[in-house]
Amino acid sequence: MTLNNGTTTSPGPTAGAARAPGYAGTLAAACCAVFVAQVANALPASLLGLFQRDLNTHGSQLTWITAAFMIAVVCFEFTFGVLGDLFGRRRLIVVGTGMVAVGSVVAALAPTVQVLWIGAALNGLGAGAMFPGSLTAITAVTRTMRERAHAVAVWSGFLSAGAAVSPLLGGMFAKVGSWRGSFWVLVGLALVSMVLTLALATESKSPEGRKLDVPGQITFALGLVLVLYGAVEGPESGWTTLPVILAFALGACFLAGFVVVELGAESPIFDLRLFRNRAFTVSSVVAVIGMLAFLGACFAMSMWMGPVQHQDPIRVAILFLLLQGPAFLLIPVVSRLLHRVAASWLLTSGFVLMAIGCLLFTRLDVTDPGLGAFVAPALLVGIGFALTVSSVTAVALNSVPLNLAGMASATTNMLRDLGFALGPVVVGAVALSNAGSAFTANVSGADLPAGQMAAARGIAEAGGPIAVNSLPPGAPGSAAHGLALDALGSGFSTAFLVCGVAAAVAALLTSVGMIGVHARRSTENEESAPLPHGRDGRPESALTT
Repeated sequence: MTLNNGTTTSPGPTAGAARAPGYAGTLAAACCAVFVAQVANALPASLLGLFQRDLNTHGSQLTWITAAFMIAVVCFEFTFGVLGDLFGRRRLIVVGTGMVAVGSVVAALAPTVQVLWIGAALNGLGAGAMFPGSLTAITAVTRTMRERAHAVAVWSGFLSAGAAVSPLLGGMFAKVGSWRGSFWVLVGLALVSMVLTLALATESKSPEGRKLDVPGQITFALGLVLVLYGAVEGPESGWTTLPVILAFALGACFLAGFVVVELGAESPIFDLRLFRNRAFTVSSVVAVIGMLAFLGACFAMSMWMGPVQHQDPIRVAILFLLLQGPAFLLIPVVSRLLHRVAASWLLTSGFVLMAIGCLLFTRLDVTDPGLGAFVAPALLVGIGFALTVSSVTAVALNSVPLNLAGMASATTNMLRDLGFALGPVVVGAVALSNAGSAFTANVSGADLPAGQMAAARGIAEAGGPIAVNSLPPGAPGSAAHGLALDALGSGFSTAFLVCGVAAAVAALLTSVGMIGVHARRSTENEESAPLPHGRDGRPESALTT
């Protein structure tokens, strides 16, 4: 029979039933799509130093390159999921890959950092369509919980692989030519993904009961963008300047309006009733805080080695393999552990490892360009992330009734991405604010020629300590280079400390908040049994990532 989600299946599938038609092709296309989306996400990480040099950027402008991508993902991820249900997941993936291709062309040709922001935002919109579209496409062609768990594990592997390979791609092209070449490669990858999706993927949709929540989407997007704008611009413009104060105030009003809208919405994009469940609430809070700690640490390390130390992008990419690689290599291990160990324990352990790694990062010497001191903390953070990225969703899904698993998965994914969006913003705000204060104090007590001191102060007022740190030898203000480097080292060490504290708080909340909670666990029969379908035709089983 044909289900109303667009997939075709035989009546009453059993545990030993054959895979649904189109399973292999849809899984291949979905994995390629999520790989491309994650390459687009992680590509700028190893190139921040080159952006700063070639486009003459300062601190907050570099932050916006990363933030523009993640804000676009977070703001529209829910709405893209609804559009996929209404008009087809395969179509959504194709549109998303097309947007990534366009965004990458814009980035490759960008003459200024502002144009690069536009390219990053377009890439984020494309990825925001590809993430839910590809994941929902493979759930539509799986018949049992075990089959779905396997498919999602493979999907997660390509997600992690994209994050690990992307900095290497950027570093290699920066080494042999220009950073712009890496974006042209991304254009090619997006076009290949589009062709594979059209050729291999099975179309599926679930329009029944699905409606666009336009008021919720508008209030959420405006509120989030305004709050993050204030957080990014505050360190350089000043926290008490009128634009920053207005951004925070208006953003808070829009977010409050979003809550009111969602409470009365017929088809909310963010179902607040889920938070009546304590375990789900705890997992959601730690998803934001813990992922903030992870991507904040990644961003701080890329800034430390790029715009601060001006190291080769290949060296940055090597360290990103330690941060992102474990999530790919440990997929079989984590999948088995999730069947044998309570996900809350894995979550707590992962956050503890991330906290230790971030605290070790605070001991780095900004004048030492060696990689040895990075290895242990980067591995600890990477392994901790590998344990938490799947566990956080498993905890949330195992704490809600089966019929709410789809909404719980979507909500947890959005909150996890919100943590990813907040990471660079918070780290940038903390590091640049502290660096600016330290540089001002250092210059005031320094024995510099009057002309050099005046030039350094003027440059710092315009572009922060990063601008002074990037001055060529002999330029006006370059005598303060060492003072700027020390100030930046102090600022980013404080940012690493904030990430460590955030991870420790997430670990504490998980261990304490889950006391007395008994998660729903699947039996062997449940895993091999056919998946039930809800009133809208969508399978009502838990996703694992």
